[in-house]
Amino acid sequence: MLNKNNTILHMIKGEPVDHTPVWFMRQAGRSQPEYRKLKEKYSLFEITHQPELCAYVTHLPVDNYNTDAAVLYKDIMTPLQPIGIDVEIKSGIGPVIHNPIKSLQDVEKLGKIDPKRDVPYVLDTIKLLTEEKLNVPLIGFTGAPFTLASYMIEGGPSKNYNNTKAMMYSDEETWFALMNHLVEMSITYVSAQVEAGAELIQVFDSWGGALNEEDYAYYIKPAMDKLITGIKQQYDVPVILFGVGASHLIKQWDSLPIDVLGLDWRCSIQQAQDLHITKTLQGNLDPSLLLAPWDVIERKLKPILDQGMAHGKHIFNLGHGVFPEVQPQTLEKITTFVHNYTKR
Repeated sequence: MLNKNNTILHMIKGEPVDHTPVWFMRQAGRSQPEYRKLKEKYSLFEITHQPELCAYVTHLPVDNYNTDAAVLYKDIMTPLQPIGIDVEIKSGIGPVIHNPIKSLQDVEKLGKIDPKRDVPYVLDTIKLLTEEKLNVPLIGFTGAPFTLASYMIEGGPSKNYNNTKAMMYSDEETWFALMNHLVEMSITYVSAQVEAGAELIQVFDSWGGALNEEDYAYYIKPAMDKLITGIKQQYDVPVILFGVGASHLIKQWDSLPIDVLGLDWRCSIQQAQDLHITKTLQGNLDPSLLLAPWDVIERKLKPILDQGMAHGKHIFNLGHGVFPEVQPQTLEKITTFVHNYTKR
């Protein structure tokens, strides 16, 4: 096996590194021709249920782009099926849930997850990657309680989360019962990923930015604190927190026991540093720029990297995930540029 590249772990700990580490959200799948060929034959869930195939997809971007971390190929919906949520991933739509949560009784009907029994394919994929093939750390992940709840209540993707907020504001008993259930599920699910070999965990609070700071602090933050503390009490594993359109929540997030604060493109590294954020920062090129000419991409990369080096603890990433139209060569070129430009 090749020497392990632990640059991302060293960066998080504040240890010396040779360069700024790079990985891309949604780097596995979508834009890769090898993946699109697989999707002609298999659905997302079918790929994730086959450890050899899933490990191959997870490993592809490390081979093709030379990223400093792999991110497990799966969906945040994965742990919901075992607890009784009838979820389907529909092409062009995303997750569709056929039995949305509407009442306390619906929450009380939810089961508990036993990862070894319910999602052995996830654990087997991690073991395959970490025991045999992967020479960079593997990132496991889970959805944050609000983001998972928004799908479970709305029945699918939403622009405004009206039903979710309506339950939150009008039925606190049901809301907090759902939050607690999702926290316990996620702690169990994440713990199993770490036991299997995942070395970092990212919590996707993708839609948490839909709330103002006061509501986030009251309705969501206690669950987030319980979730991250629950992970940390069991394992010494770095936790990354990321969401979209959540710049106004940075101080709330910074007070959580996370190790890495992920930024989307709306908030610069410098703005976060001006708020006295001393945690490792992750981000944050606007994904739309991946379709721009290289000279434009390079011009936008430099200030992010300069600010990251000035901050001292920075993981380069996008401000959201890679989308299907992106050319793989662009991601490879960005990785090479970041490595060379930030070479210590």
